[in-house]
Amino acid sequence: MELAAAIDDFEVYLKAERGFSPNTVRAYHSDLRALRLFLERRGAGGDAPTLDALTLDALRDWLWEATRAGLSRATIARRAAAARSLSAWLARTGMLGTDPGARLTSPKTAQPLPRVISRAQIEGILAGLAARAADGDPVALRDLAIIELLYASAVRVSELVGLDRDDVDLDRLTVRVLGKGSKERVVPFGVPARSAIVDYLDRGRMPLLLRSGDRGGSPDPAPDPDPAPQPSADARRALLIGSRGTRLGTRSVYRLVAGLLEELPGSGPAGPHSLRHTAATHLLDGGADLRSVQELLGHASLGTTQIYTHVSAERLKQSYHLAHPRA
Repeated sequence: MELAAAIDDFEVYLKAERGFSPNTVRAYHSDLRALRLFLERRGAGGDAPTLDALTLDALRDWLWEATRAGLSRATIARRAAAARSLSAWLARTGMLGTDPGARLTSPKTAQPLPRVISRAQIEGILAGLAARAADGDPVALRDLAIIELLYASAVRVSELVGLDRDDVDLDRLTVRVLGKGSKERVVPFGVPARSAIVDYLDRGRMPLLLRSGDRGGSPDPAPDPDPAPQPSADARRALLIGSRGTRLGTRSVYRLVAGLLEELPGSGPAGPHSLRHTAATHLLDGGADLRSVQELLGHASLGTTQIYTHVSAERLKQSYHLAHPRA
């Protein structure tokens, strides 16, 4: 069997049986395509590689070539993980007699501490957004709801833009999100986020939705000779609407958050994940237990959540050195 066909079948398995997100499947596709192209160059005659070409030595050579090409340790570790997953699946399904990736190791990657925004900085951002939304501008109302909900619930940006109106329970102050691996969870949010969402739903959402061309169902029975396009069914369900009357996309949220954070001091990524990191760290600073934060964030492993304890410890050390007379 050709390796290319096996990789295609593996991607179907990841989508249908493992429930991996499209972004995760694309990452696997990119890494395994690089592996296939390497094996094509490595083989004699330029024939398409078969599963027999997938050996431990070949996998090690592939990672070594990536190292010599200057790829980061994180990228090499990700490639190794993709190769191990593929070879394990091939062995489990009987397409390979043994698992060549079982002994494939990858470099340990340094886990940088995530960027965390101070409480004062968050308050300043939200105050500025509230001032912009005071005159009822639909985009400003939506942007305030976005930042309030991101910080209050610590959801991922993909989870945020995937929300439908019915996913938000304004009475119980909870939101139902579909996370990685199609795992559903319910997370709480606070009163300020509720106020921002209600204000957006009352004054901002419909004007944005009408930008798609929907005229709101005019009572005039006369036929329109040039009817405007109606909002899609997906847009009608969506909580957050973009400037063109369709469901808001992740890039729009990235641009919004990056613009708000670009003037703030500090290093590290300036995207929506910074607000997720910040919310988790502030929860731990405030006394929340690690297991509760894990459930809020939707982490499968507690070890993933533990990085925020290191952030809190770093903040504690900084405060100690600034405040203690004998620090």
